[in-house]
Amino acid sequence: MTLSLYDAVIPSNLQILGAVDGLVDKAEAFASEKGMAPAALIDARLAPDMLPFGYQVKSVAEHSIGGIEGVRGGNFSPSMTPWPTDFAGLHAKVQGAIAALKAVDRAEFDALADKDTQFSMGEMRMPFSGAQFLLSFSQPNFYFHATTAYAILRAQGVKLGKRDFLGKLRMAI
Repeated sequence: MTLSLYDAVIPSNLQILGAVDGLVDKAEAFASEKGMAPAALIDARLAPDMLPFGYQVKSVAEHSIGGIEGVRGGNFSPSMTPWPTDFAGLHAKVQGAIAALKAVDRAEFDALADKDTQFSMGEMRMPFSGAQFLLSFSQPNFYFHATTAYAILRAQGVKLGKRDFLGKLRMAI
């Protein structure tokens, strides 16, 4: 069986982005049920030196479609734009990434595998091929931020289970 770059990235990104959108739903319902201000969850952190839930959700989008856009342009730099401060904004960020991923052309995406790409942050530069960047940098970051978003909500008391993280599984029927 041959697995293309598209198959290794896009379907799993869509699955987990859908799950993260569901996490935002559960966070919103929890805040409403408990009479909490949305900021209490959006600004929640696992540790004082970690970025909050809102940043984690934003970063899931940034390391999915944002990573692809970086490869297309030959450079990925972390976005320094602020994360959304309300649940509607978080949903919009995730749903925008989902829509953009659904529009990705398979052949165009697979052709990115050998494209020279760099990660840059300040003076630091890290060279990659498109496939190396997506599979060894962007994808691990994508899962890290999705996992951290899940863990923050669990730590805040939101009732979540593994199925909430996994999202809609892609099963043979």
